[in-house]
Amino acid sequence: MPASVRWRNLGTAAGGAAAVLFAAFDLYQWALAYRGDRFHNDFTFYVAAAHIGLAHGWGSIYDLALQQAQLDAMGSRITIAELARFISPPPVAWLAVPFTALPYEAAYWTWCALLLAALAGAWWLAAPAAGRARVIYLIAAIGWLPVIYGLQLAQPALFVALSVAASYALLRANRPLLAGVALAALALKPQLAFLIPITLLAARRDRAFLGSVLSLGALAALSALALGPGGLSEYQARLQFASGVPVNRELTLAYFLGAGPVTRVAQIAIGVAAVALAYRTRGRGPEWPYIWALVGGALATPYAHLDDLVMLGLAGWLVIRAGVAGWAWIYVLGLVLAIEGEPIWGPAPVVAGEVVSLALLCAAAFRPEPARAPAPQEQPRRQLTMLR
Repeated sequence: MPASVRWRNLGTAAGGAAAVLFAAFDLYQWALAYRGDRFHNDFTFYVAAAHIGLAHGWGSIYDLALQQAQLDAMGSRITIAELARFISPPPVAWLAVPFTALPYEAAYWTWCALLLAALAGAWWLAAPAAGRARVIYLIAAIGWLPVIYGLQLAQPALFVALSVAASYALLRANRPLLAGVALAALALKPQLAFLIPITLLAARRDRAFLGSVLSLGALAALSALALGPGGLSEYQARLQFASGVPVNRELTLAYFLGAGPVTRVAQIAIGVAAVALAYRTRGRGPEWPYIWALVGGALATPYAHLDDLVMLGLAGWLVIRAGVAGWAWIYVLGLVLAIEGEPIWGPAPVVAGEVVSLALLCAAAFRPEPARAPAPQEQPRRQLTMLR
């Protein structure tokens, strides 16, 4: 066996062992957190909002007094506070409606089972490599802090990740309109991937952009109709309040630049640059519009929590799939480790790592792309064309 193969096998075995240990530890911590307080998660607020919407109308779901009353009725012992209130878009409450018919514990674990299924789906559609190495990506994802933290909180970020991965897979399969429609789940947490429709347009994926406008536009219109003027005003007030909470800005550029206009200008500039780079790489693989939107969007967003960084993991998979460079996995791994240790060394390495990743991707965008062999599924079609 050649030495290179032996080293690769050894690396795969070591990575697999580490992934299994991290995943087992994280699942254990998740179980401990649930045992300590089964209501201490965001799913509690989703179910509460669904109950309020069904009983009082959807325009009332952001009423803090009604939220507190519903939390009390559920026996949650949660008091409305800065980070303890429902501020998600209406589709999140709608998605939770079927779970109001279940006992809370059954509803929570059913929701989490769907989140795990979404993780598996995103892995199946977007993870690179094949064979054993591909399985390691899934195990490592469960052992990664943003993923397990999002599962513990029952955040819908993994539904968004599945939506983006499905969009990418459909675009790769030359189904652009459906690729855009698949982005409907962005309505659950828009800040996670808000640039994707725009980068698709910049990359001249016009039908994919149209599909995203149709699906997201329909959900936005339904949300506005369901909330009404009063509900919209209250929703805007909740969002404005959330934007002023310091912890919501810790994992953004505001950590370095402060909460003033300089930060907002920098975030807008990065968003514009991501769109311009999507245009620059419009002739390359289908991974690129999503890479620019996810990496650029992570720096352009004014609001981010640790569980939101799960989208950077998806971006890392797409970077490796795109064949940016043979050593791309090194800076992907570096950013993954920076995020994993965020509770220890704080947000600085995470935000700095995002900036470095974007800079390295910019360098790759301006480097001539090597000729690529046709994908395996394209070979029979080309051969048939030649026979004709």
